[in-house]
Amino acid sequence: MSLFSALTASVSGMAAQSNKLSTISDNIANSSTAGYKEASTEFQDLIDQFSSTSYNANGVGTQVRYAISQQGNLTSTSSSTDLAIQGNGFFVVTDGSGSNYLTRAGSFTETADGELVNTAGYKLMGYSLTSRSSTPADGMNGLSIINLTANSLKAVPSTAGTFTANLQSNAATDTGTLPDANTSASTYTDKSSLVTYDNLGNAVTLDIYLTKTAANTWQMAAYNSAGAASGGGFPYSSPALSVQTLNFSATTGALTSPSSLSFTIPNGRALTLDVSGMTQLASSFSVATQSANGNAPSAVKSVSVSADGTVSEVYANGTEVPAYQIPLAAVPSINNLTPLAGDVYQAGAASGKITIGAAGSDGFGTIRSSELESSTVDLATQLTDMIVAQNGYQANSKAFQTGSDLLTALINIIK
Repeated sequence: MSLFSALTASVSGMAAQSNKLSTISDNIANSSTAGYKEASTEFQDLIDQFSSTSYNANGVGTQVRYAISQQGNLTSTSSSTDLAIQGNGFFVVTDGSGSNYLTRAGSFTETADGELVNTAGYKLMGYSLTSRSSTPADGMNGLSIINLTANSLKAVPSTAGTFTANLQSNAATDTGTLPDANTSASTYTDKSSLVTYDNLGNAVTLDIYLTKTAANTWQMAAYNSAGAASGGGFPYSSPALSVQTLNFSATTGALTSPSSLSFTIPNGRALTLDVSGMTQLASSFSVATQSANGNAPSAVKSVSVSADGTVSEVYANGTEVPAYQIPLAAVPSINNLTPLAGDVYQAGAASGKITIGAAGSDGFGTIRSSELESSTVDLATQLTDMIVAQNGYQANSKAFQTGSDLLTALINIIK
């Protein structure tokens, strides 16, 4: 029986070395594949009995393992949608059939439909910031395919702005009819304007009146310039959008209250106007900053991705609008994930359940835009292992040949 077991053990040895050579071949073939994790063949003996007078060889078995938890080097690219993860975590992707998978292969490109798809055809998943209907707390259920609707026109309404100016402290107090009265007799000390945008991207110009009403006290009134009287100015066809009293320090000239104004743009959103930088000094009236976010209909020119996974659409006019948040996924036992074709992984009982979190939060790495994670394969090690596997296979084949020769001799003796 020992002779036959020697033959069986030799065959298992050749099969084991063949498995090792297969993983080495796969590693070498994927040495340039972004996000690829090195595979290895681990050997285990199959001894199941022991005798001091005879020995039956049982051979060797193999188990293929993947070093999924190993971090690959990050390399720079020219595409903002090439994404890498520094630290723990996986991107969540889908094949379009409703099944979700995990991957570190972040070579995503934007399709004609605006979806981010990697080289294996898997689509990147994220939480929509437009509808704000889901967050990482919702887990996998709140995810949807990221769609940036490239080449479409979009208008972004104004929601925030800044108005900073110096008001002359020596200006005379206005004792006439103030701007909030909105009559043809209304007077004011200084006037400026601010361009905002409504929901459809129409420019809405605000006429801003600043009137000194008492020492260190001014009235700030904002009107929609579209409602101005013929030739401009008062009376406007609609009441003031905002009327606010500004109070300044008599000692420093700094604004003491309020720090901001809130009002709604006609056919638009609520606008918060930051006026905290306003001053009242012994200098002529001058405007330092007058700006508001939002834009007229503009094409999406590119996308940007921040370290926390926020995907923003960058319009032709330079405006950036957050559209999605890319979450990261993790499992308790990373190396026990099941690898599938396309550098994706599937969670199971051995790996544990998937948890979702925001990039940069506890236990999760950060997302690096315009970078890719290189394969973890070291070619020098693989070539060395190839020689070892070759020698092991040859040694097992020699043992098989020797056993075969002995068996042939035994048969000849019987004849």
